[in-house]
Amino acid sequence: MAGVAAPGFAAYTRVLHPAALDGRPVSWADVGAAYGRTPGPRTRWHELIGVDVDNLNGTEPGLPGVWDEPAAEGPTPPDVARALIPVLARRTATAESCWFGLWHGYGRWDFDRFPVFLTPGREEVLLSGALADVVSPVALDEFVELPDLWWPEDRAWCVGGDVDLASTYVGGSPELIAELLAAPGLEAYPVGPHDLVG
Repeated sequence: MAGVAAPGFAAYTRVLHPAALDGRPVSWADVGAAYGRTPGPRTRWHELIGVDVDNLNGTEPGLPGVWDEPAAEGPTPPDVARALIPVLARRTATAESCWFGLWHGYGRWDFDRFPVFLTPGREEVLLSGALADVVSPVALDEFVELPDLWWPEDRAWCVGGDVDLASTYVGGSPELIAELLAAPGLEAYPVGPHDLVG
């Protein structure tokens, strides 16, 4: 897990990306209740809805009245990012000076003029800006993308995701993680640095 949100922090949390019904967010807890399951820190979306991972893309999405869009895979969804930002801003002295990693694999763009760095299994384009900029997607064409990774200059915390994950991970102080676990608008669980990602 620490390979997604950066190793070396005292505490970590997994923030679940919500599913949706008619464009409104639906928590994993609500989806799980409809299936008689309870999500936890290591639950993966396909387990929650009772589908074998190999058949996940072949299933008809949704459960009428509960969800019609699965949990979003990829970078932190904008609504989740907006819920994270105020908490993260309180826990850094450098909210106006942050770094962002955008997956280099979005092959439709020319990233040659940007510096890159490597994470486990991915090459990321390095961008910078204020923390609030994380919800200003990179729009170099008709597609928009949010960064996979974000951290402040003082390295007080690190937010990490991946194009193949339905969760975002945050590493930071125990106080930050406790605040995120209690934050409205977030469905989060404590995890350890060696937990598998889901």
